[in-house]
Amino acid sequence: MNFSENNYPIVCFGEILWDVLPTGAVPGGAPMNVAYHLKKLGINPALITRVGLDDEGKKLIQLMERNEISTDFFQMDFELLTGKVNAKVELNHEVMYEIVKPVAWDNILWDESFESLLFNARYFVFGSLIARCEESRNTLYKLLEIAKYKVLDINLRSPHYTRKIIEKLLDNVTLLKLNLAELELITGWFTDFKNEIDRIRILQDKFHIPNIFVTKGSDGSLLIAEDLLFEHPGFRVEVKDTIGSGDASLAALIIKLIQGEHPARALEFSSALGALTATYSGGCPNYNPEEITNLINSQAIQST
Repeated sequence: MNFSENNYPIVCFGEILWDVLPTGAVPGGAPMNVAYHLKKLGINPALITRVGLDDEGKKLIQLMERNEISTDFFQMDFELLTGKVNAKVELNHEVMYEIVKPVAWDNILWDESFESLLFNARYFVFGSLIARCEESRNTLYKLLEIAKYKVLDINLRSPHYTRKIIEKLLDNVTLLKLNLAELELITGWFTDFKNEIDRIRILQDKFHIPNIFVTKGSDGSLLIAEDLLFEHPGFRVEVKDTIGSGDASLAALIIKLIQGEHPARALEFSSALGALTATYSGGCPNYNPEEITNLINSQAIQST
């Protein structure tokens, strides 16, 4: 596909916020993280989101502008504050989140400009967290009616989801991304299968999902693409935190798949960017894309 044919070949929809860590606040929100990595890797994304009329919102807009990510589809909320998540990093590098509610991104309103944006876009990336409140959820449902290739990034944060809504979203998916814990939770609703491959297959069959991408932390990741299974063991790196690693992996996978890369190579590239992101603090590190190739090459050398 020639991406120059469209200013915004990929549209990301959902939350933009500040992750408040013990070391300070860093920009976050899965759709924003994906958009950030898409831009770093050479694709121009559109990001539909909403911020408050506060300093935190202004700083996020300025950050996007500095990284040359369009803010044309940012909405401003006159009542609700910009999103905030109080994050705590555990000893095993896992992150615990307290997601403030309600905030500006809970109130993304429908805009007529979205129709042509989605009609001309090739990919639509969204998460499950944005569906926690009615206004943004209704806007999402309208977008899903227009979108072509739909990429769902599951983000199950109790109490911000319900089984009914998650199952509705799963019915609208071309590519599903989730982690191993989320796979076990969701499939536990309707099966007692223990094997992860069996879990993926039944999820794929029940909701007619052609492509499923599962991240497994330090144990790597796997991809089922059109009934073929691909696995990658992951990369061994020194982890600072895992914030945004899954989002980075998803962005990398999307880019390689739409460039026509073989799924095994796409999964390798995806795993490398996810690991590289974990060596930095926060979900939007200032890395050089050459570092991804260097990491892949270094593992190839070590395995020979």
